[in-house]
Amino acid sequence: MHDIGIRPSEEKYGCCDGKHQEQEGPAYAREMLKGFSEITDEETDRVCYLIAHHHTYTGVDGMDYRILLEADFLVNAFEDGLPAENICTFRENVFRTKTGIELLNLMFGLE
Repeated sequence: MHDIGIRPSEEKYGCCDGKHQEQEGPAYAREMLKGFSEITDEETDRVCYLIAHHHTYTGVDGMDYRILLEADFLVNAFEDGLPAENICTFRENVFRTKTGIELLNLMFGLE
């Protein structure tokens, strides 16, 4: 759900860069989550917050946020074929979880 802002960003701006995704995504997520009575307002607010920050690497305020950043980077780095230098820099500056670092090293053959 964190990428729910991609299509609205493409339609509105002609691109789907991270900042536009963060800007457009929460409203769509909030609307979708309204249909689930078992999801609390607090949970909806947190999901929308995470969507609004999933390309913001500072001010990480919870393990859910940290895991989202790391998992999203793993997928994007793989899909985009990022160079090892960029991956290592991101690992040093953003990754904090043991599992995330292990997965990154394994996926990209790093030590």
